[in-house]
Amino acid sequence: MWELLAEYLGFLLKIVTLLVALVILIVSVTAIKRSREGDEQLQVQELNERQQDLRLSLQEEWLDSKAIKKLHKEREKKAKADLASQSTRPRVFVLDFKGDLDATQAPVLGREISLLLGLLRPEDEVVVRLESAGGYVHSYGHAAAQLQRLRDKNLALTVCVDRVAASGGYMMACTATKLLVAPFAILGSIGVVAEVPNVHRLLKKHEVDYEVLTAGDYKRTLTVFGENTPEGKQKFLDDLEQTHQLFKSYVKRCRPQLAIDKVAKGEVWYGEQALALQLVDALQTSEAYLLERQAEARVFKVRLKKPLNFTEKIAGSTAAVLEGRLLSWWPKLQATFFHR
Repeated sequence: MWELLAEYLGFLLKIVTLLVALVILIVSVTAIKRSREGDEQLQVQELNERQQDLRLSLQEEWLDSKAIKKLHKEREKKAKADLASQSTRPRVFVLDFKGDLDATQAPVLGREISLLLGLLRPEDEVVVRLESAGGYVHSYGHAAAQLQRLRDKNLALTVCVDRVAASGGYMMACTATKLLVAPFAILGSIGVVAEVPNVHRLLKKHEVDYEVLTAGDYKRTLTVFGENTPEGKQKFLDDLEQTHQLFKSYVKRCRPQLAIDKVAKGEVWYGEQALALQLVDALQTSEAYLLERQAEARVFKVRLKKPLNFTEKIAGSTAAVLEGRLLSWWPKLQATFFHR
């Protein structure tokens, strides 16, 4: 009797476990579907107010209560005075672009610029904080075209580079009406590169045939597995050179003061060197520039962000927990393995 009851309870527990797993799966799929269908969220933050709040918090650390009250009254008085002039003060809209090989943020950048184009006045300015070491030609051509839309409308576009804008990153940066860089930021690399491995000889050694069949003389110039011909290599080089010429022409149109043949050899320079070559307009970090602009303009950070789906949230939370665990364990691991 007891054995039968135990078997029944075990079977019942398996059924309950299966049902719970099924419910979790359905909830997860529904959450993922809803998050994918969700629209992008627009996040706007006025950097003037944020800076003032932080300064006030810092001052409160050493002021007494009487001085703090006085400071708050002065802040309120200044805020009322500023309120009257807000409609006439110039505005600065700050966008961030951090590039990968495929410039995957380019479509988002385009949508952010589309939002601003309907709002910008002649006295307004767009500041793009750019960081990219470059990537695929077509991807960064698309990203640069997004910034070019502002330039085509004769709007003020300032690009700030704190760390790197090379190759496709510089293609984007040069569209600026004002290009600012940190002294040791990396600029340039106006060149084109392609690398194609070939294992044809290895396959031939093992008597493996790999046929490349094409319709059209130049449908496939170089191949990874097939035999590459001198004609195919030359055509590939010709295509690279044509791409390089297009790159040079674009940069020259954006920055006509450049000695393009001197700087378009694939080299990179630090900020101070880039200034001497007229690749940039001035040496200044984005933080310093935006702080200056806050004295005379209202500065807004604008960002379009798509809500994370259920899986991404779980993955992000798990990664954060693991990172915290590893950071906490690292001293113990060092003591165990390296300090014996």
